[in-house]
Amino acid sequence: MNVIKLKDLTYRWQGQSKNTLEIADLSVSKGEHVFLRGESGSGKTTLLNLLAGIITPSEGELHLLEQPTHLMKPSLRDRFRADHIGVIFQQFNLLPYLSTLENVTLPCNFSALRKQRAGNAKGQAITLLEHLKLGADLQKKPVTELSVGQQQRVAVARALIGQPEIILADEPTSALDTSTRDAFLKLLFDQADAQNSTVVFVSHDPYIAESFPRVIELSEANQA
Repeated sequence: MNVIKLKDLTYRWQGQSKNTLEIADLSVSKGEHVFLRGESGSGKTTLLNLLAGIITPSEGELHLLEQPTHLMKPSLRDRFRADHIGVIFQQFNLLPYLSTLENVTLPCNFSALRKQRAGNAKGQAITLLEHLKLGADLQKKPVTELSVGQQQRVAVARALIGQPEIILADEPTSALDTSTRDAFLKLLFDQADAQNSTVVFVSHDPYIAESFPRVIELSEANQA
């Protein structure tokens, strides 16, 4: 099953004379771990925003889970993202006024489907955090009291809760040292494999690419 399928897709920002993206054909299968490499300005973030449903193609088709998200109304795309996509942001985007545990369970407040899949949302959040080496003493703390590495693991748990089929990671290791980065990747892969989630990891770091079974060079896929 193709979890992600792009066909004759183009995207041009309003006011620009040239397309940012021109991708004739690209597909990602269920459970794949894909590394999308591209230099700054190559269109990585634009493509990630398209996959997340934040923006829609100027032309062409974008199917996620065999659904034509390019044809969906904005409200339906928002619902689709909440139900089926977990996003790990470069800056984490954790809510400082919530505890570690509350940040992780947050997606279940916006998606009845992810809440249903989680069963006991709090229980799954605790399990995920424990797997990510964040014990009970840290789970009640505000995320502002955690280290950068710990905050990143909270962001991973938040993306994984409720077993979303697609995980999008936007250069989440850019602030980490080598040992922390390697541990982070192993934890991400282990958790994604446990729930058969597809991972699309966006970065310009060639070292990280070595950990992925499939690498897509955006400069080759994008003909813009």
